[in-house]
Amino acid sequence: MSDDQKDDGLISVFIDGEEVRTKPGTNIIEVAASVGKEIPHYCYHPKLSVSGNCRMCLVELGMPGKDRATGKPMLNDDGSPKIMFFPGPAIGCGTNAAPNMHIKTDSDMVKECREGVTEFLLANHPLDCPICDQAGECRLQEFSTSHGAGYSRFVEQKNVKPKRTRLGPRVMLDDERCILCSRCIRFCQEVADDDVLGFTDRGSYSTLTCFPGKQLENNYSLNTVDICPVGALTSTDFRFKMRVWFLKQVKSIDFETSVGCNTEVWSREGKIYRITPRRNDAVNDTWMPDSGRELYKLVESDDRLEICQVDQVKVSPSEALSKAVELLQASDGLAIVGSGRCSVEEQYALKKIAETTKAVGVYLVGRYGEDDGILVSKDRNPNVRGALMTGLIDSLPEESLSELGAKIDSGEVKAILSVKEDLIAAGLSKAQLQKVALISLDTQSYPSTEVAKVAIAGLTPFERSGALVNQQFRIQKFHKAVPGPSGAVDDLVALGTIQANLSGESFPSTVASIWKSLGESGPFEGLSFQSISDEGILLDGTGFDSLPFVEGKSLHFEPKQEAVAAE
Repeated sequence: MSDDQKDDGLISVFIDGEEVRTKPGTNIIEVAASVGKEIPHYCYHPKLSVSGNCRMCLVELGMPGKDRATGKPMLNDDGSPKIMFFPGPAIGCGTNAAPNMHIKTDSDMVKECREGVTEFLLANHPLDCPICDQAGECRLQEFSTSHGAGYSRFVEQKNVKPKRTRLGPRVMLDDERCILCSRCIRFCQEVADDDVLGFTDRGSYSTLTCFPGKQLENNYSLNTVDICPVGALTSTDFRFKMRVWFLKQVKSIDFETSVGCNTEVWSREGKIYRITPRRNDAVNDTWMPDSGRELYKLVESDDRLEICQVDQVKVSPSEALSKAVELLQASDGLAIVGSGRCSVEEQYALKKIAETTKAVGVYLVGRYGEDDGILVSKDRNPNVRGALMTGLIDSLPEESLSELGAKIDSGEVKAILSVKEDLIAAGLSKAQLQKVALISLDTQSYPSTEVAKVAIAGLTPFERSGALVNQQFRIQKFHKAVPGPSGAVDDLVALGTIQANLSGESFPSTVASIWKSLGESGPFEGLSFQSISDEGILLDGTGFDSLPFVEGKSLHFEPKQEAVAAE
């Protein structure tokens, strides 16, 4: 059996003389990346079809030669196979790995080709890097430095194209920077299923535009900005606000639905400037909805609850928590309204409070909508499955708290501990809430907060850390990106303090410490917060998969085959 027919199903290719074991058919750009070699490219994207527009990824290809007369392998004097290289270069993006293929990524021919391609791309490109939003993460800027000739032979006047063209409500086009890679066009066709972009005219006059009567307004339009290799497409929200090299990146999760898109939160000095998708082939590939990018605006919204209150009087967090414990201890009919927006750790703490107080009911507010078939699910809560797996609830939540309202009217419920929910929006009336002692833990000042006996100012998902369980029953982590207001208290600290005072026993109030209990048994057995990888861990959802909207869903995106370096 030859080397290219080993039992592992992999084949051997040779990149600059180094053997790499990879799956048959793997794109050679990906094969090279697996051994730390970058083949420069613009139009290629691992999650889109191959177009071969830019020609930047030119490489030399060769295969072991065979004697035409005998069909036998041709050998060098030392007995090694003689490699017959093609007379001209080939595009790496359009070539898949084949057994015993030889690839040169740094030969003189390849270097000359890259310099030529770079020279043509810069012929009409404006020299506006100092004011370009893409500066610091521009592939043209980077590759021009490493693969360009350093000078240009062109002396003609540059062809000026349209500038500051709105393609849609969230995307701006500076067409003079466009290098015609077509990534945005292919994304709209293949992922967003909204064929709205195309090129008009020819040659140096080619221009990106929307089809007549259409605009780029789908809920995934900003992904075109993410994948634009230059500064042609920019976000109207982030445009000219901050240089990317000043920003700190923190890994997080999109809280708007149960898909659990992996994200990165970009901030500086406690202020968030943008949210972008983070690659996770098992969840969201490299995409996210536009709607999830605006959630950071809750941090500084006008209705932000920044200071705790008791009877509408501003107090310190410790005073608010003391009053909350006092009210809960004095009430013999407590109902708890948790949230599908709470983390696994917070839901676990709520469950313990419910057990300690013998709560007469535990509720979550359901949020349901249309599944867009991409990354917005029917279940608009990010962590209903976490509530099911922690045992906080045992069935899917209703959208209305009518059952709780009936218990208030009958006098069975005399106090409510509400976390991250506007109870009036969930179906309770102001008159009903005035009958009970309401303790609210939230980040926003809702109408129900106005009648709360105690309003505890909590933290947004960007100001705390924790874990969520998405629609695939994959547990994933999110991390604190910015500090919260000085008058607010971490949700887990607040709930841990309440539970400790109610039970008379210590209770963990940090994410890491609470996992010592969570990981002892049940669906999270053996896990710790630190052991959850950035890609998440798939849990056993058996027992919950019969519930509507809770079945583990496999997204339609197909992960790209990865290459494996030879040992």
